[in-house]
Amino acid sequence: QVQLVESGGGLVQPGGSLRLSCAASGRIFSINVMGWYRQAPGKERELVATITSGGSTNSADSVKGRFTISRDNAKNTVYLQMNSLKPEDTAVYYCKVASFNGLGYDDYWGQGTQVTVSS
Repeated sequence: QVQLVESGGGLVQPGGSLRLSCAASGRIFSINVMGWYRQAPGKERELVATITSGGSTNSADSVKGRFTISRDNAKNTVYLQMNSLKPEDTAVYYCKVASFNGLGYDDYWGQGTQVTVSS
């Protein structure tokens, strides 16, 4: 069983910063993709950023230049540094790990952490 524990959400003013963390425990294969997704009220869940076990990253156009994803493989932890936050970044942020089992990927999701950007 794989567990993901997220932390770092909260209330921040526009232009401010937050850092999200997601620690994974359990059986995760060495080849995996860790990432962050978000879901705002009334909207579908969308990709924010992903990072492979080799360090390749991908991010949504809406966060490029403001958000940075990173990971610590030794700790099975992924981070999302969010700078220059905007009200439209308000959402529940979910951590996801896709672990390659040799045949395909098993997806695991965290419980979500609320990020609210408001003055």
